[in-house]
Amino acid sequence: MILKGNQRGGAKDLAVHLMKPENDHIEVYEVRGFASESVMGALNEAYALSRGTQCKQFMYSLSANPPPDKEVSTDYFIDVFNRAEKELGLTGQARVIVFHEKQGRRHAHCVWSRIIIDKMIAVHLPNTKRKLVALTRDIFIERDWKMPDGLIDKTQRNPKNFTHAQWQQAKRKGKDPRAIKTALQDAWSISDSKAAFIHALDERGFKLTRGDKRGFVVIDHRMEPYSLSKWTGQKPKTLAARLGDKNDLPSVNDTKANIRQDMQSMLKHLQGDLTRRARAKNDKFNVRHRDLVKRQQVAREALKGAQEKCRIHDNQVRQARFRRGAGGLWDKLRGEHKRIQNQNEREAYASFRQDRNEMDEIVFSHLKERKHIDIFKLRIRERADHMLHSLDRDRQNYMRGHAPEP
Repeated sequence: MILKGNQRGGAKDLAVHLMKPENDHIEVYEVRGFASESVMGALNEAYALSRGTQCKQFMYSLSANPPPDKEVSTDYFIDVFNRAEKELGLTGQARVIVFHEKQGRRHAHCVWSRIIIDKMIAVHLPNTKRKLVALTRDIFIERDWKMPDGLIDKTQRNPKNFTHAQWQQAKRKGKDPRAIKTALQDAWSISDSKAAFIHALDERGFKLTRGDKRGFVVIDHRMEPYSLSKWTGQKPKTLAARLGDKNDLPSVNDTKANIRQDMQSMLKHLQGDLTRRARAKNDKFNVRHRDLVKRQQVAREALKGAQEKCRIHDNQVRQARFRRGAGGLWDKLRGEHKRIQNQNEREAYASFRQDRNEMDEIVFSHLKERKHIDIFKLRIRERADHMLHSLDRDRQNYMRGHAPEP
């Protein structure tokens, strides 16, 4: 799990960030060492204490992010924070722990007050980055997780190169000599006039122009010139008989300029169409995501309600074990009251652990449900981004007068 921390001020801003409703689910797990029970109140208390010192960055904020495909129990998150607390030198300091769930992932934040109350000084925090990196490595090793590349070598990268499938197919086809020869011969065979031939060429992505030395020349979308006589197998006289004087045709340079403009317009249109389709798909996923989150919130509230009823009932049962009056006094004298109290504490803790495990199970289940949607959403967005990048690169090439790379 990746640990990132920093010293900071801004109690109100941090509290607002921790409780932002943009998260799918927020759980305030612990508020320790503060008079207030809310996140905003606790962090404002830390700020109030800091006013009695010269410390401006009176908090230390730590986030813990496990790998996307790993399920991490609440207990392990808390264990990590406890270990970090010890390593950083913040043992016993007041703290707040908040869990966030968003985009199919669960992470947690822990915020400590640096102010030592009985001394009114701030805890000194040297080498925090080095300590957190070492602890992060230990966590990945002990959990047998694949070590992130960034912890091994920051220069390593894993790039993904996706392109627009149809546009790439067109570019590959433009470089295939057999496809070029077939297209030009077909255009010639179905035409009986100059106008018909120009139309047939245009449908196949070619433009007819006059060459400087090779008579009639056709140019494709990649601005590559081809001798019409050579590629169709027709003699120059036969071509002239149907097409007339070549000097009536535009020059190669003029034709290339027109192709550049046409291709830039076409690619711009493809970019706009691709962007609109990507937004429409994203909107559909957002609707599905919101509906799923609402259903999950209802399920969690139902579980919390059921657990609360069980807690109330169990507490009543445990409380009923204590006798009142003279019997209760006698139980205290002979130690029976203490035995019942210890039994009740053990059972209460066991019930708490059972409730926590049940909540973890539903959290993991909900993460999987949302992750399924988020994975598809991410794949669509990444694919759209790559295709847009590819189209933009091709547009830039045409603007510079170059053919796009296949």
